[in-house]
Amino acid sequence: MSRNTDSNLVQAFRHSGPYLKHHRGSTFVILVPGSTVKSNHIDDIISDLALLQSLGIKLVLVFGAREQIDEELVKHNITAHFHKRIRIADDETFAVIKRVCGLMTHDLTAKLSMGLINTPMQGSRLNVVSGNFITSRPLGVSDGIDYIHSGIVRKVDSENIIRELNNNSIVLISPVGFSITGESFSVNSEDIAAQVAISIQADKLITYCANDELLTDQNGEVIAELFPQEAEVLLNKIDDEIHNSTYRYLKAAINSCRGGVARCHLVSHEQDGSIIQELFTRDGVGTQIVRQSAETVSQATINDIPSLMELIRPLEQEGILVHRPKEQLEMEIDHYVVIKRDGMVIASAALYAYEDEGLAELACVAIHPNYRGNNRGDILINKIEDLARKKKLKSFLC
Repeated sequence: MSRNTDSNLVQAFRHSGPYLKHHRGSTFVILVPGSTVKSNHIDDIISDLALLQSLGIKLVLVFGAREQIDEELVKHNITAHFHKRIRIADDETFAVIKRVCGLMTHDLTAKLSMGLINTPMQGSRLNVVSGNFITSRPLGVSDGIDYIHSGIVRKVDSENIIRELNNNSIVLISPVGFSITGESFSVNSEDIAAQVAISIQADKLITYCANDELLTDQNGEVIAELFPQEAEVLLNKIDDEIHNSTYRYLKAAINSCRGGVARCHLVSHEQDGSIIQELFTRDGVGTQIVRQSAETVSQATINDIPSLMELIRPLEQEGILVHRPKEQLEMEIDHYVVIKRDGMVIASAALYAYEDEGLAELACVAIHPNYRGNNRGDILINKIEDLARKKKLKSFLC
C-alpha cells in the first residue's frame, strides 16, 4: 500500500531550490522590534531564524525594546518623553532601558539556544554572541531639548561581527551602544540595523512588523516592491511628529539601500513563516525596497532557454503557439525579448524580420498565468519596438 504524497510540498520545495542555492553564504541583518518579541509568535520566529542559520545563512539579529520599555516605565510611574520621534533618556528612564535590554538579551539568547526544537534537527547547537559591537555618541541638544542618555551610532565594529559570523555564530545586538569614554547610550534599533547592514555589506535587511504596519496600496494590497525614491514619497507623507514604526522602517530601508544593501524587506510577524515565504518564493509576502527591480526586461540569451521552454510549452500543447524545438530556440534566441523575475522567464516575445522588406513579425508572445497584468505586455511591446528600431525596420506585424 503506497503512502499519500503531498504534491504541493513537492512543488514548493522544487521552486525553493534556486533560492536555497542563492541565499547560502549570504548575510542578513534582521530587525526584531519589541512588538515582535512581545508577540505570541516569537517562538515560531526564533525557529524560522534558526532554520535560516542551519541553511548556511549568516545572521545578525538586532532587537528593539520600545514596548517593553514603555511598560516598565508605567510600572515605575515614570513619564516617557519624546522629541522628533526620539526617546529622551534621562537618568531614571535610562536605568530602566538598560535593565530591560539586559533581560531581553538574556531571554533571546536562551530562546535561540533552544535551536530547532521539536524538529528533526533538534539538538543542533546554535552559538549566539552579543557584545559591544556598536560604538555610540550622545545626540546632545536639539531645539533646546537635551537628549541626555540618548545617542546615535558612531561606528560599527564590522570586523568583529564578520569574524563571529564566519565562526558560524548568530550575532545578537541590543539597542544600547557604548562610547569610547566608557559611557552607554540608548540608540534607535532601526538606525543600528541600517548601520550594521551597511557596514558589514549585508545582502539584506529584514524587519518584522504587525499586519497593520505592512505597506499597502489604495486597494489594501501589500506593496510588493518599491525603489528608494518611491519609498521616500511615502516617508514624506507621514507627519514627522507622529511616533510611527512605518516611518522608522522606511527611513532605515532607504538609508540601507543607498548605503549599498541590495534589498530591504518588511514582513509581518503575525503571518506564520512570513520570512520563509518572503525569501524562498518568487513573489514573497511582504514589501521589498530595492536598488534594482526583481524583474528585468532584456534580450534573451542561451542561458534563458530552459526557463523560456517551460513558459511556452503549455501554450504549445494547447495549440496557441507553434511548437519550437530546443534546437530552433538555440538558433533563434537573439530574436527573443524576455521579462525575468529572480532568474525565471515570466514573459516573452520574439521579432522575426523579413529579408529586404524592412518588415518584421511579432511572435511567441507569452506571459506566465501568475504574472498577467501590471502592463507586462506593454513592456514587452516597447522592448520589441526598441529592437525593431535598432534593426532599422519600418514596421512589424502582430
